[in-house]
Amino acid sequence: MKRLAFALALTLGAPAFAEAPADTVFRHGAVHTVDSLHPAAQAVAVRGGKIVYVGSDDGAAALIGGKTRIVDLDGRTLMPGLVDGHMHPLAGGAQLRTCNLDYAPLTEEQFRQRIQACLDAEPGAGPDQWLLVSNWYRQFMRPPGTDATKTTLDALKTGRPILVVSSDYHSALVNSRGLELAGVTDATPDPAGGKITRDGKGEATGILEDDARSLAFSKLPPTLPADNDANAAAALDALRRQGVTSFLDAAASPESLDAFTRLQKAGRLTARAHFAPVIDPASPDPAKVIPWLAGLKKRYDQGSLHPAPGITLRNAKMFMDGVVEAPAETAGMLTPYFVQKDGVWQPGEARGEIYFPAAVLKPLVVALGRAGFDPHLHADGDRAVRESLDAVEAMRADPNGRSVRPAIAHDEVTDPADYPRFRALGALPVMSYQWGKLGPDSLDGAKDVLGPDRFSRMEPEGSLYAAGARIAFGSDWPVDRLDEWFDLKVAMTRTGDGTLGPAYDGVFNAEKGLPLDEVIRSATLDSAYELHQDKVTGSIEVGKFADLIVLDRDLRAISPDELARIKVLLTMVGGREVWRSADFPDRRVK
Repeated sequence: MKRLAFALALTLGAPAFAEAPADTVFRHGAVHTVDSLHPAAQAVAVRGGKIVYVGSDDGAAALIGGKTRIVDLDGRTLMPGLVDGHMHPLAGGAQLRTCNLDYAPLTEEQFRQRIQACLDAEPGAGPDQWLLVSNWYRQFMRPPGTDATKTTLDALKTGRPILVVSSDYHSALVNSRGLELAGVTDATPDPAGGKITRDGKGEATGILEDDARSLAFSKLPPTLPADNDANAAAALDALRRQGVTSFLDAAASPESLDAFTRLQKAGRLTARAHFAPVIDPASPDPAKVIPWLAGLKKRYDQGSLHPAPGITLRNAKMFMDGVVEAPAETAGMLTPYFVQKDGVWQPGEARGEIYFPAAVLKPLVVALGRAGFDPHLHADGDRAVRESLDAVEAMRADPNGRSVRPAIAHDEVTDPADYPRFRALGALPVMSYQWGKLGPDSLDGAKDVLGPDRFSRMEPEGSLYAAGARIAFGSDWPVDRLDEWFDLKVAMTRTGDGTLGPAYDGVFNAEKGLPLDEVIRSATLDSAYELHQDKVTGSIEVGKFADLIVLDRDLRAISPDELARIKVLLTMVGGREVWRSADFPDRRVK
């Protein structure tokens, strides 16, 4: 009988007799474990970077020694750290440190004024020194329907080349001087995977879509390693303040890999870092892609996971299409976008782009699966989603592709026939929840060009959840501001924060929001599953790494709207405290 009681105590997380004291004990809390067997607790103990106890305050008392740090939660929530399954951290850090339009609604004149101020702040810049401008919310130009062109930039008082990057990262605007230096003329052909926008006379407007942006980006001087390190450090600082303890760089450049690796070796990495290099649609031959990825993995991947955060490289990114929203309309659709004819919106002819045709995509994804790389596909339009699922299906038919964890990011417009395929194929939809609200991009940029049926089911988290899909969360920062808790609030309510104006108030569409437990699980355990670390993170269980965050309120005692106002008071990664708010002083309670 005593043996049975002892075994049961261990199963529930009670400490073994004569167990060494914990390094840290959290007590008096509302512990949200994301463990379906034991969903709630009062106390958690940590030793050697791992969780050694989950249970009651009384049970944790046995693990308190003379050197144990005690954190009194006083009813606040302790939960697993957030796992962001799709972001672009080096770019996010860079945008915190550069000329930035801050996603603001701007008229053409305000657009010019903001950029002119950046130019004026660099009076010593040379005539060929590029000005890089970030976070242009293209769909929020005012009045609605306004779009900037090279002519807009050419009116500025400068002879310098200017490159303005849209916040969705799929469009860029270049002035005439920039087009000249980039070698872009009216006769320049569209590159594979991109488009040079032209007006009715065939003249390049200065707008470069998707891979056409590289024509200008390739002319920028390389960022110095010290600047990349500073950008990566700025990103990590922003992430730990939000409670993010793991992330996937969903378009990893060599510069990003190098910068985060340098920080890791210097002991400055404060989140588990996963990387997905981008496969060029112009060079999709598996015989070349797989050795290239294997070489990167050999150079950067640090192997099995440990309590201290490290680097992994086992994902590969493919952009299947562009974006749904006008004026780009580069997402691949099953049926044409709508156009306005005689004042009426009706189907036109354009169906957007597919950058990896099926005949190329399927053997590539099968080869990735055989080599043990997880495909991570960007797919905004329903045709891109379907062809991505078709490729995953081909991969699953291969015996070596059955243990891979493929992800399809965004899935903004997905045909209902494909909802159940995510579960059937074990494909993870990685959703950017903040897009499921009314805004200039969705209402002004998508409603009319999609037509009523497609718009009514845009951002289909509710339908995917109902179909049994395992949903992961990815903020896509810096496409949007880094505000993880606002994103999770939108997942529940399908509403914004009321700051964009009355036109954007109300519920987004007919799609339903997600319940709280699913929202939290998607941003913890299921995103950890996406990154092959669900065995060691994503929930609060004995034996897992102590990737933990403290919130300023009890998750279960607040309204969904209040979720957006949550503040992270403490972030711990592998038992090491990497962030503590001034509002949560370390009192070393005994």
